[in-house]
Amino acid sequence: MKNFLKNFVRDESGASAAEYVLILAIVGSTIAVGALALGGAISDSLTAAGTAIESYEIEPAAG
Repeated sequence: MKNFLKNFVRDESGASAAEYVLILAIVGSTIAVGALALGGAISDSLTAAGTAIESYEIEPAAG
């Protein structure tokens, strides 16, 4: 039992797993925030392009 407790205290594999989970959570949340921001920017750009196309008037050819 004493050896089991010593080995349990010295085992750092759980700490490594927790660190990997934290890194994945940070990277995942950064990707999600970036995707939301990029999606908003693309939406705004397409709306502006659509508005510009709708407001464009073709002038009759001089003739």
